[in-house]
Amino acid sequence: MKIKQFEDKNLAHFSYAISSNGSMAIIDPSRNPKDYFEYAKQNNATITAVIETHPHADFVSSHLEIYKSTGATIYVSKLLGAEYPHQTFDDGDVIHLGSIQLIAMNTPGHSPDSISILAKDEKGREHAIFTGDTLFIGDCGRPDLREQVGNITAARKQLAEQMYESLRHKIVPLHNDVIVYPAHGSGSLCGKALSSDKTSTIGLEKLTNWSLQDMSKETFIDTLLANQPFIPKYFQYNVTLNKKGAPDFQPRISNVKISKVDTNQIPHIHLDPNILIIDTRHQLEFKKSHLQNAINLMNDVKFETWLGSIVNPMEPFYLIGETEADIIELIDRIAKIGYENQIQEAIILNSGNSQMPLFESDRLKSNEDSFTIVDVRNQDEVISKKIFTNAIHIPLHELRERTNELPTHKPILVHCAGGYRSAAGSSIIDSNLELPLGVYDLSDAVKSY
Repeated sequence: MKIKQFEDKNLAHFSYAISSNGSMAIIDPSRNPKDYFEYAKQNNATITAVIETHPHADFVSSHLEIYKSTGATIYVSKLLGAEYPHQTFDDGDVIHLGSIQLIAMNTPGHSPDSISILAKDEKGREHAIFTGDTLFIGDCGRPDLREQVGNITAARKQLAEQMYESLRHKIVPLHNDVIVYPAHGSGSLCGKALSSDKTSTIGLEKLTNWSLQDMSKETFIDTLLANQPFIPKYFQYNVTLNKKGAPDFQPRISNVKISKVDTNQIPHIHLDPNILIIDTRHQLEFKKSHLQNAINLMNDVKFETWLGSIVNPMEPFYLIGETEADIIELIDRIAKIGYENQIQEAIILNSGNSQMPLFESDRLKSNEDSFTIVDVRNQDEVISKKIFTNAIHIPLHELRERTNELPTHKPILVHCAGGYRSAAGSSIIDSNLELPLGVYDLSDAVKSY
């Protein structure tokens, strides 16, 4: 048995290839299947199975494209209600892969249709468990993403109860040396306390993972439901898309129109004023010069997550990048959350016709009350530490819909925890409100407060 872990750091997503005697299975593949095809070729293996542990909310899977390209069977729980060709894979079902066995275990909790996959080696010994979003390293999956979407919907408390049972009756009884391979790591919004470790063992998780400790069901449910992260706008859309099966990756990204605009052409750009502009350049370049009403969402590690938190599914937008390489990379990343068809046009641009002034933090230290301060951090961050006592708290993912709540009789100053979200937040406010006294971004100067 050979196991390969693939990592998408931007989405904190792990996918896997398991091979034995020339046969290979792929578990929870990401949107672009190229790496799996190349890995199979390098190992002289044939992909014969693709397994989805559940219809994912935070990324788009390539299971349908792999099936169409290789003829591999897609395995999912019957509860998923998959709308693509598949084989059901539930409690006790076995895939014989070369000389090893992959055994299905229904583990509802994160979703009603979640499964885990137990891998037994050539001698029939339990070797590894692929837990999807059921068990993470240090945590378990959140239970609040399937209340309104999917073949089966379930209230968060009901799913929390199912998670309690799944962990104790399916996961805990496994041998201590069984290796744990989850679908996500630290930084994922599919849980709240994920470790930075990429793998673990059942024995280690029994010792250190809060969700596997001895506690009443009521205590477990209360702990699991408390302080879960916000739910990005794209999550429900991705569940539905993964249930149907996504279009092939390469044809979709190839359809995106890419154009280049020189500085002297800017006065003659005719963009639809009703369509959002997402400018991915660094905030300093954006503040110097950008297109009017653009939102500054920088090309950084969490770009996909924040794009899918600010922009609605099916909402068209223009994409601005500084170089062709930037644009190509961003289109690929946007496709990971299924938003590639929403790109009205991708534009290579390094200037614009509007400006935002840089903020001198000494102005705040001398007179904090002279500004309307807006805190765009998440709720749990504000609970943990409120940086400015009189700040108005509107999380970044809600800001576009709530800018009308902001008073405009003072200049507005936006802050987050490090500068990324405040750059986006200040540009959202600037594009949505008429502000006679201006809007400013505290940026990374917030670290000194």
